[in-house]
Amino acid sequence: MAAPRDVIVIGAGPAGSATAARLHRLGVRDVLVLERAQLPRDKPCGGGLTGRCRAALDALGLQLAVPAIAAQRVLIRFGAYERSVDLPRPVDVVRRLDFDASLVAQVRSLGIPVATGARVVRLAVAQEAVTLHLASGDELRARVVIGADGAGSIVRKHLRGATRAVPLRLFMQELAAPARREDLLFDFTPMLAGVRGYAWAFPVAGGRVNVGVLHSPPAPRTSPQLLGALRVTLAREGIELPARGVQGWLAWGFEPRAPVAAPRLLTVGDAAGIDALTGEGIAVALEHAQIAATAAARALADGDFRFAGYRAALARAPVGRELALDRWLAAQVYAAGAGWQRWLRRLLFDRDFAELYAARIAGTGSLAAAWRALARAYLRDRLDSSARRLRFAQACAGFGVEVGKRGFAP
Repeated sequence: MAAPRDVIVIGAGPAGSATAARLHRLGVRDVLVLERAQLPRDKPCGGGLTGRCRAALDALGLQLAVPAIAAQRVLIRFGAYERSVDLPRPVDVVRRLDFDASLVAQVRSLGIPVATGARVVRLAVAQEAVTLHLASGDELRARVVIGADGAGSIVRKHLRGATRAVPLRLFMQELAAPARREDLLFDFTPMLAGVRGYAWAFPVAGGRVNVGVLHSPPAPRTSPQLLGALRVTLAREGIELPARGVQGWLAWGFEPRAPVAAPRLLTVGDAAGIDALTGEGIAVALEHAQIAATAAARALADGDFRFAGYRAALARAPVGRELALDRWLAAQVYAAGAGWQRWLRRLLFDRDFAELYAARIAGTGSLAAAWRALARAYLRDRLDSSARRLRFAQACAGFGVEVGKRGFAP
C-alpha cells in the first residue's frame, strides 16, 4: 500500500485554495487538493471581498487577479429609512466563477496538484491515516484531511454525525444593471414580510449587478415567499427579477460549540460555518485557512494529530471573536418573534453603529473589539426608546404595516 500523503484538502474554493497556499508557505509540500466539480465552476455568492480579504490574501501570498468593482459606500435601508455610510476602505466585488478559478491557478503555479471531478463519498479514520473513498472507486490516504468542501462537507457530516441543524437560506442572481451602481445596498425591508435577514444589490464588472436575499432559520419561509420579498425590494431599484435563473443554496452559520475538528480531521470555511449575521463567507474562509494550515503543519512536525486545541484557536482568533458576536447579534435581530424590532431599531438608529459596521466590513475595525460602543448603543436606545419607536413606525409607514406600542410580528 502506498504511503499516505501528508495533507489532502477536500474542496478547491477560497477555503481550500487558501489552505493549500498557506501549507506551501509553511513548508508542507506533499499536498493534494480534491474538487468534486470540473473547473471553472460557479458558486452562488454576493462576491464581496471585504478589507479583511485583502489582508488575508496578502498573508497567504495570493493576489486579487480578476476584474473587481471597488465599492466605496454602504447604503442601509429599512422601509422609508435610508442611511449611506462611506467605507474606510473599499470592498471589492468579484464574480465567484472568476475569483475561484484565479485562486486555483495560483495554487497550481506553486506546484500543488488540484484534481477535479474527484468526489469523496466516505471517510475512514484509522490510527495512522485517513482513507478517502471516491465516487470513482479510487481510494486515497492522508495523514491529515482538511474539509474545505462547503455546506455539504463530507468532513462536517463525519464530525457531526446525526446532529441536526437548521441552515441559512440564500438566493442570488446576476443581472444587467439598469443604472450604474457604486454602493453596496443592504435592505432590511423584507423583514416586514417575515424574512429574517436582508436583500442585497452589489455592483459587478461589466455593467451588471449581483442581487440576492439571506434568510436566517428561526422563522420558516418558503422559496416563493423569499423570492417574492426580493422581487419587491429590487423593484424599488428599477430591477426586475426574472421568474427563472435564481440560484438558491444553503449555508451553516458558525456555532462556537460545534465540532470543527477531530483526530486527523479539520474543517475550514463554509464547512466550519459562515457569519450568521451578514452571510459573509470568503473572508471567513481565508482567515480560517491560515489557522487550519498552521495546525496541520504543527501536527506533521510533532506527530500529534488530535487537533484538540483547534476549536479554541479559532475562538481566540479575530475571525472567531467576530463570528461569535455576529452569531449572538443574528439571534437577536433575526428572532422569530417581535423582539427583532427592538434590536433592528437599536442598530439602525444609533449614531455610531453604522460607522462601526462599515469599519468592520472594510477590515479597519472589529465589532468584537468595540463592545463598549455596542453597550453605549444599547443604553442610548433604552434612554430614547419612545423617539426611536416613532422613527421605526415612520420607516414602516407605507409598507402595509402598523406598529403599535408592542410592535408587530408578521
